[in-house]
Amino acid sequence: MSQSTERANFSSKLGVILATAGSAVGLGNVWRFPYMTGENGGAAFILIYLGCVLILGIPCMVSEFIIGRHGAANTARAYKIIGETGGRKSPFPAFIGSLGVLTGFLITGYYAVVSGWCLQYIYASVAGQLQGDADYVTQYFQEFSSSPVLPVFWTVAILVICHLVICRGVRKGIEKASKLLMPTLFILLLIIVGASCMLPGASKGIDFLFKPDFSKVDTGVFLGALGQAFYSLSIAMGCICTYASYFSRQTNLLGSAVQISLVDFLIAILAGLMIFPAAFSVGVSPDSGASLVFITLPNVFSQAFAAVPLVGWIVGLLFYLLLTLAALTSLMSLHEVSTAFFFEELHISRSRGALIVTVLCCIIGTFCSLSLGAIDTLTFAGRSLFDWFDFVTGQIFLPIGGFLTCLFMGWYVPKKILNDEFTNWGTLHSLSRVFPVYLFLIRFVCPIAILVIFLHQLGVIHIV
Repeated sequence: MSQSTERANFSSKLGVILATAGSAVGLGNVWRFPYMTGENGGAAFILIYLGCVLILGIPCMVSEFIIGRHGAANTARAYKIIGETGGRKSPFPAFIGSLGVLTGFLITGYYAVVSGWCLQYIYASVAGQLQGDADYVTQYFQEFSSSPVLPVFWTVAILVICHLVICRGVRKGIEKASKLLMPTLFILLLIIVGASCMLPGASKGIDFLFKPDFSKVDTGVFLGALGQAFYSLSIAMGCICTYASYFSRQTNLLGSAVQISLVDFLIAILAGLMIFPAAFSVGVSPDSGASLVFITLPNVFSQAFAAVPLVGWIVGLLFYLLLTLAALTSLMSLHEVSTAFFFEELHISRSRGALIVTVLCCIIGTFCSLSLGAIDTLTFAGRSLFDWFDFVTGQIFLPIGGFLTCLFMGWYVPKKILNDEFTNWGTLHSLSRVFPVYLFLIRFVCPIAILVIFLHQLGVIHIV
């Protein structure tokens, strides 16, 4: 194992779980999962999604854990190190790792824009600017998101906050922040879930979430669940691999992947319990789509707690604080991917590496934000620059990176290396029986599933 004794590590098992879970838990759970559930029929989608996490998500996460811990370096170098075991020389591993770094870097730039919106909505909630009917809230979001000043300001603000955490290092920065942010996020979720579930008619939302209707299940639901499992666990963004490079030799990789996936799934379910009971209580359709968080929900909270406006105001404020914390934990991990790459490959200090990432992402975020209405020339072929970043990273780079990683780990890396890392060099005897299952999934099931999602998204194949 090529792990430097000087390299920073997480100080505890709790730090490993909370930091890595924080990487996975983000807007994909609190925002994307609820509206995907709403669009795909509720409980049936959730059951299929859970199956996809077990079959696709956990094996892919374990693979990135193995690469990161074995290499004990930034994602690009870690892929190269494990690819050179046995004296092999090929540009293939370094290409996959570099693609992961690039993907994480590009996502950081445009993800910061949406994360910044969460900060604006905290301010708007405090100032009472989200009170009004559905038309007013819709107009508010459209005017804000297309403004040339405010969205850029909040994009830079959240990147600066992230920068200050990253500069403090692994233990004093990432781990310490995760130990504060993740429990706070969980407590806020429980408070809002409690308030939402006590509303009149909330039981319909709970039934929608937990009583499956398999008559609504089709191929599209399966593909949607596969895609959500892949994206919500931060696979192929470099985050999982980078954080794993800070794991100790004693970390149980499979156990950690299962625990992190369960935390990720639990928070997604709580997000559904937070949103659907309130939505059903006021008669809002659960399939409101991507506008659910910034357009539909402010009106939902306002209507649901109309009898006690102060409670509605508090719930709305807590919700956007929760959303900001979820965005920040993911943004930290994305930022760290590029920071680790720059300071290790350029042989500079962590703070300088972080500064390079922050400045470049501020520039990317600024142009992505301006493309949403402030500057018309930043639209190409019918897509804004923001949408292009989302499309290229989410529908091209991520699936390609995940697919190549599966092939790389299943067919290129020596089986002995995989088995040693998987079982902690034979010390975890019970995992020796599980290893063949992992190897089968990573060789056959995962790459085929990812390839199908990729080709379907691009319209190359149409599955009815």
